[in-house]
Amino acid sequence: MTSPLRNPQFFYTTTALPCPYLPARMERKILADLAVPDADTLHSRLSARGFRRSHTLAYAPLCEGCSACIPIRLPVAAFTPNRTQKRVWNRNADLTAHLLPAVATGEQYTLFRDYLNTRHAEGEMANMGPRDYRIMVEETTVDTQIIEFRTPDQKLVAVSLTDTLDDGLSAVYSFYDPQQTTRSLGVYVVLFLIRQTLLLGRPYLYLGYWIPGSPKMAYKSRFRPAEILRQDVWQTLEPDQPVCTGRNALFPDAPLF
Repeated sequence: MTSPLRNPQFFYTTTALPCPYLPARMERKILADLAVPDADTLHSRLSARGFRRSHTLAYAPLCEGCSACIPIRLPVAAFTPNRTQKRVWNRNADLTAHLLPAVATGEQYTLFRDYLNTRHAEGEMANMGPRDYRIMVEETTVDTQIIEFRTPDQKLVAVSLTDTLDDGLSAVYSFYDPQQTTRSLGVYVVLFLIRQTLLLGRPYLYLGYWIPGSPKMAYKSRFRPAEILRQDVWQTLEPDQPVCTGRNALFPDAPLF
């Protein structure tokens, strides 16, 4: 990390490294230290400005000549599920969700490893071992939880690492059983987090960065009406898409878990 910015106590920029998403491009990030008093408030404010969290740092892209990584969030009260999303929700009605402290387990790591080997074998996380996974989950200074999703026979099929913000939830990282292809677990986890955000009475689910044209990121824009951050202003991604302004029938009133 080099080049401290306005407040050297909190902000830094990284050196340029190869971009993990777009070929032949270099990536730089601005970093903010979250190992500070009142870290949750700082984290919430930075999230609303397009930052994401990794361990005890918040980061945002600061790439010269490129703005492909676009912060995206979902105003959950206006969410309108399409027919495919409704089918995914109903197809996974047998799953139970368990909200747990941010503590890594061997069972989670086995699922994480299977997921990486199948879906992201060439990605930047491909070589993460058990210790790396534990650090990813447990090294946090903010309000962080693990949500485990299990079948009726208690088989772990999906995990979501999630932060709670002042104005919603932030989906830090999710992974799932790559063999359960008919369940569309990646979509289901997002649907569950939408419901969870509604039940908490908070307005937004932060989904990270969306890169137009990236197949790995395309699913994020299918949850509508999504908002993207452009020139420090959140704006509707597809303003011509009809929206529902009330609680959707897909998510009935129910206990938190």
